[in-house]
Amino acid sequence: MILDGRELSKKIKEDVKKEINSLDFTPCLATLLVGDDPASKIYVKNKDKACEQVGIKSITKNLPTQTTKIQVIQAIEELNNNPSVHAILLQLPLPPQLNAEELVEFIYPSKDVEGFHPVNMGRLVTEKNSIAPCTPAGIIELLKHYEINLKGKDVTVVGHSIVVGKPLALLLLKEWSTVTLCHIETRDLTKHTKHADIVIVAVGKPGLIKEDMVKNNVVLVDVGTTKVDDKIVGDADFEAIKDKASAITPVPGGVGPMTVAMLMKNTVKCAKRNR
Repeated sequence: MILDGRELSKKIKEDVKKEINSLDFTPCLATLLVGDDPASKIYVKNKDKACEQVGIKSITKNLPTQTTKIQVIQAIEELNNNPSVHAILLQLPLPPQLNAEELVEFIYPSKDVEGFHPVNMGRLVTEKNSIAPCTPAGIIELLKHYEINLKGKDVTVVGHSIVVGKPLALLLLKEWSTVTLCHIETRDLTKHTKHADIVIVAVGKPGLIKEDMVKNNVVLVDVGTTKVDDKIVGDADFEAIKDKASAITPVPGGVGPMTVAMLMKNTVKCAKRNR
């Protein structure tokens, strides 16, 4: 079974559009883009297109690569204090002189559309009504849509970033999965992936998960996207694993579209809170 993120993302965006049509105001998402990272530009372009589709006002503030920490904070404060802006996205990665985790703390938690602020992360830990990071939230939505039961399942997550791995582990625990979180210092990765019912990989290393590293009927979710010879590939060997897996995400077309769809959903959530 191919877990088609493109189709599900269309449905989510249609639901978001209906919700926006019922509001008496237009939600506004502001993006801060520092530098000229090619992947970031593509993501912002896709984000703008999705906003237009659902009826969200999208504005982007471009800052040069050499922008200082103080200048980024000033830009964030302007958006924090603008009542017509309901959600703020600090596009990652940032240039090397800037610390993303430090700068995210300056975004008001109620406008933190990606849920990276420590307050929102804390709410995620305590299972409050938090704004969950878009990619992990999208993965959970995708698995639920295809009726893949998470309760009691052994799930191995490869990659422990604040963007995917850590918040995803918390969301899986909320669904009563038994979670193993692996990372670059994990000594025997195969030991943890081989017996997992569900393997989710998000490290950006093409072909990391091979056919002999997973069991029969595994559910494999591939978050990785790397350009190799003008082709976008994931972190798993899709062709070798697809016949062994009971369900698998394609790259592209799996998790990626879900991330943008959940960004739309989170924007409306922020907009309602700020109103």
